[in-house]
Amino acid sequence: MAASRSDFLEQTAIPGDGIAARVLKGVETVLGAIAALILAVLLTVVLVSVCLRYFFNTGFIGTEDLGIWLHVALISIGAPLSLNSALAMRLDVFVRLAPARLLPVTQVLADVFTVLAALILLFGGSEIMAMLGGISPTLGVPEWIRFGFLGAGGVLIIIVLVLQRAAEGRVLPVLISLSLGVALYFGIPEVFIDSELPPSLFLALVAALGLVLAAPLAHAFLTAAYVAITFGSSLPEPAIVSSTVTGMSKFLLLAIPFFLLAGGLLTSSGVANQLVRFAASMVGHRRAGLAQTTLLTSVLFSGASGSSVANAAFGASTFQPELVKHGYPPAQAGAIIAATSVLDNVIPPSIAFLILATATNLSVGSLLVGGFFAGGLMAICLAVAIHMSVREQVALPRASGRERWQAAISAIPAFGLGIIVVVGIRIGIVTTTEAAALAALYTIILAVWGRVGAGSLLASFRQAATESAAIGLLIGTAGPFAFLLAVDNVSGLVSEFVTKLGGSALAVIVLSNVILLVVGLVLDIGAAILLFGPILLPAAVAAGIDPIHFGVIIVVNLMIHGLTPPLGMLIFVVSGVTRIPAAALFKAVVPYLLALLVSLAILCAWAIIF
Repeated sequence: MAASRSDFLEQTAIPGDGIAARVLKGVETVLGAIAALILAVLLTVVLVSVCLRYFFNTGFIGTEDLGIWLHVALISIGAPLSLNSALAMRLDVFVRLAPARLLPVTQVLADVFTVLAALILLFGGSEIMAMLGGISPTLGVPEWIRFGFLGAGGVLIIIVLVLQRAAEGRVLPVLISLSLGVALYFGIPEVFIDSELPPSLFLALVAALGLVLAAPLAHAFLTAAYVAITFGSSLPEPAIVSSTVTGMSKFLLLAIPFFLLAGGLLTSSGVANQLVRFAASMVGHRRAGLAQTTLLTSVLFSGASGSSVANAAFGASTFQPELVKHGYPPAQAGAIIAATSVLDNVIPPSIAFLILATATNLSVGSLLVGGFFAGGLMAICLAVAIHMSVREQVALPRASGRERWQAAISAIPAFGLGIIVVVGIRIGIVTTTEAAALAALYTIILAVWGRVGAGSLLASFRQAATESAAIGLLIGTAGPFAFLLAVDNVSGLVSEFVTKLGGSALAVIVLSNVILLVVGLVLDIGAAILLFGPILLPAAVAAGIDPIHFGVIIVVNLMIHGLTPPLGMLIFVVSGVTRIPAAALFKAVVPYLLALLVSLAILCAWAIIF
């Protein structure tokens, strides 16, 4: 997605303002440094808490609250950095299909969503700050500060947006977007439309409009909740912001930046390359050995990064040249890399399972165990598909027993990371967030041991902070959206519909998969989990389906959409790195997509039978 949008900007932009570009670069550098610093402080707070509890049987009062407040600050500072990147989660397929003369109009309207979202954060946060009194009992600071972070974030979003458009030579369009955004912001509360239709319907329609216009997904959610006020929504503006802050104020969510940091440092330290060497020694000599090596590396790397996007980028840069050199067609090589990257958000640690646990209160440890079984099944199905579809021209030599032993020893540091995370969480030695913090510390030690420079370390912290800020904002803005769906009893309507179909486990499984397969085409996996997990889970439980098993099915179903048009995030990541057209990758990935659908069908059959 990001690559196509950048191409459009390059083709339609007039020469930009050099001063604006330099100022923008300076602002982004400062924001990135601050976000990286907040992440470092956040990591230190959690690690100190762990050390005090386990070694001294004591701790600081308010550690969790401090971590949550720092996380909100991180989101507010880091979110503006993702406006023009894939992290904004824009669905630009409709924009790319639109006539060229309409493209400037669609971008102006998309920016209106961003302006509206920023104003909601700014003024809604300010209104809460003015109303809210009291002092945090654990931190000893005024309670309004946490909401002030998002208000500041709204200001930063507008500043970065204006600078980006000025640097692209689009001063007039961004001024139009600002004017329309301000007019709509102050005009919407003054209009009331009496309708018998539920406000959630208009909520969904406005969000869909934002998606069609390629507005950032989080901004579309926030704007939709605000526009719904006109149609009788029960959430006024302060409540929208309050719900957003509440959604991102969970200690469990701190695990996301820590896991992202661990994955980034694992790559920069060179330890990830040891996983590649080990995987090649085990399966490289078999039929389609290099492709099977790619698959096994993805399985092993899944236990470290928890991010499919990170694995796709790593695989595209590491394996694509080698696969092509060994006779693989470029599109097939890229498709294998994208398909195997799906496993990262299924095999623990998985950011998708963390989001699901946040939305549904399911046990993280139980979900991770379920992810092991599901990921193993998916890997087997992919291995069969690779074996049947690949005709490798150059086979890798068989590794000797000594070479395999040496490769295994060299990969021990990477295996240690998985042990820290999974064993620590499952046994209950540490919480999920603490395990993620220990994993990040472990990879920092590996990076320092591997002589990674300070610049690379800072870049890893900055990247993890930016990515987690974008995810955190999405989770927060999905809060008011999901609340309005709950108010209109959408979950009850789904349960009622299932009852009409017979209310059986089969009916729930079929209906849920159809819904997820449809929404996964146009929604990011995080947003789909946040919105539809709480809606579908009650119906599954009522039908007698194990909630953990059903949660695993939700994640597997939605992860498959990393390979399907029009969103296909993993396809676009591989396309951006390898420069292979996304259309060619979508065609080449079909055999592996079918294999993953087979694994999903097996999981569903298991849920029904057992």
